Amino acid sequence: MDFLLSFLNSLPGAAGQGLAWGVMAIGVYITYRVLDVADLTVDGSLATGGAVCALLISMGVNPWIAMLAALLAGMLAGLATGMFHTLCGIPAILSGILTQLALYSINLRIMAIGDASAKTKSSLAISVDRHSLLVSSRNIRKLTLENPLLLLALLVAAVIAVLYWFFGTEQGSALRATGSNSNMARAQGINTDRSKVLGLVVSNGLVALAGALLAQYQGSSTIDMGRGAIVIGLAAVIIGEVLLSGVFRNFALKLLSCVIGAIIYYAVITLVLRLGLETTDLKLLTALVVAVFLTIPYWKGKYFSKAVKPARKEENTHA
Repeated sequence: MDFLLSFLNSLPGAAGQGLAWGVMAIGVYITYRVLDVADLTVDGSLATGGAVCALLISMGVNPWIAMLAALLAGMLAGLATGMFHTLCGIPAILSGILTQLALYSINLRIMAIGDASAKTKSSLAISVDRHSLLVSSRNIRKLTLENPLLLLALLVAAVIAVLYWFFGTEQGSALRATGSNSNMARAQGINTDRSKVLGLVVSNGLVALAGALLAQYQGSSTIDMGRGAIVIGLAAVIIGEVLLSGVFRNFALKLLSCVIGAIIYYAVITLVLRLGLETTDLKLLTALVVAVFLTIPYWKGKYFSKAVKPARKEENTHA
């Protein structure tokens, strides 16, 4: 009973983390599913968003402006990856690795801005007591407007609404066509290179926005906060698809399934931690969760479909 109460008590925190990471998962969905590009920039751009947001808030800048700056910084990171890929001819996965590698050094310098005693800094703390934060884990159980769950849910809804509108425009449709079949899109007169760059810009902008939210939520920005982010994003996308693909067919609902997948992921992580798993084993657990949910559709298609086909054939014979 004590274990159950402890787990239920920790669920609001898991939901808060899931909503923040859900924004990042939407960004991963754009490259992974819509654009069909393997982008590893996100491990760096998430930390960039957190670093920029934490720095500006610590300097007294309005948190909304700080989040906008983080969004723009992430978009620049995506632009760099897009330029490496389209202008330099570097494969997408290597382009992301190059940008991610460069961002590690850039993030160290960003967090040291304004500190005369250091040229680089690996962490930057921001406190809800001293700074104006939009979301904070300290308020996760308060039944007031300060509770971060309300604002996080509204931000997620706004992101999904804007993306739903954007992908219904001509440019958004061109981006989707590029991911679906780049050769056919090119034959229809679509500039596929521009679409790829745009997709990477939008994706990494959202990832950086998630980083800004996480920096405020946890009260700090660290150089390693984005390590393994791509795996968590993929876990959220895949969990959402496996559990909700049969119900969520609308594009907006598919984006929502990424957020729900992130919440489920963090609920599972919370449960396992309550069972006594060490925090150092979280990466292993994440890898196993992704592997399991990637395997389910494969096994379902391989074994379940074979079991169904003979039954249908038999029905046709009797008919």
